[in-house]
Amino acid sequence: MDFGNFYQIIAKGPLAPWLETLPAQIAAWQRESLHGHFKNWDRSVEHLPSLTPETLDLLHSVTADSSQLSERQRGGIEKLLRNLMPWRKGPYSLYGVNIDTEWRSDWKWQRVLPHISPLAGRTVLDVGCGSGYHMWRMIGAGAHLVVGIDPMQLFLCQFEAVRKLLGGDQRAHLLPLGIEQLPELKAFDTVFSMGVLYHRRSPLDHLYQLKNQLVSGGELVLETLVIEGDDQQVLVPGERYAQMRNVYFIPTTGALKNWLEKCGFVDVRIADYSVTSTDEQRRTSWMTSESLAEFLDPNDATKTVEGYPAPLRAVLVATKP
Repeated sequence: MDFGNFYQIIAKGPLAPWLETLPAQIAAWQRESLHGHFKNWDRSVEHLPSLTPETLDLLHSVTADSSQLSERQRGGIEKLLRNLMPWRKGPYSLYGVNIDTEWRSDWKWQRVLPHISPLAGRTVLDVGCGSGYHMWRMIGAGAHLVVGIDPMQLFLCQFEAVRKLLGGDQRAHLLPLGIEQLPELKAFDTVFSMGVLYHRRSPLDHLYQLKNQLVSGGELVLETLVIEGDDQQVLVPGERYAQMRNVYFIPTTGALKNWLEKCGFVDVRIADYSVTSTDEQRRTSWMTSESLAEFLDPNDATKTVEGYPAPLRAVLVATKP
């Protein structure tokens, strides 16, 4: 995994101060990336062909294809991509290989996109970006540069595999870091945090960290679990919520709006509010372990197996003054 191209891209722009800390962090990560499966994942990415698609659609989907590939070549691509399972965020259609991911992330994107400022020409940060599906959709929407951060090694390998099949596109880059490792860059026009806040032990600290990455007048797009109730209510689950261990705080949308305003955001608005269905999150042949259907009470789909309200997700948009 070579990050040299990214360093060159940011060297002459508003992200240049990041170079004071980033190369050392990446070097430390490279020394420590000894996960039992990482070498196998990395090898699968290395063996994928570097392709330039004849047809490429990042506006309506993440789809690439070429009439030059044989069925044998397509089969080889699928085998290598299946080595990178489980695939959680997508879907992708790459040279006839349809990666049916656990999440229909395209549905989330359709809910988010109408409510945010146009991304054309913007520099964007996607916190907790997973395999980078939404990053490619941001490029499709016209973003100038998209930087994703996610410490999971598998997600980096999945992202680099997709990038290789999209012609090596340098407009999007994934760094294996957490938000707490970023300096206060104050350089991004838009910051996305989708599906992250409820995993943070200190949600207000997370909101401040996001704010510190934005330029003045920049936009935060926050998507997270919420509950129904008044502006003061927050659910603090026990050991697990929908079988997830690391869920700390789930506020109402009103309480979340208050949190954002307490952190100094303005023009805070609730853009979307939707129940997560078992059509949107489910097991597939590309993600074969348990999914949402197994996390809900079999006798009452409005509750999790632990008895909490079933997953309800909201999108809030706010501005840094």
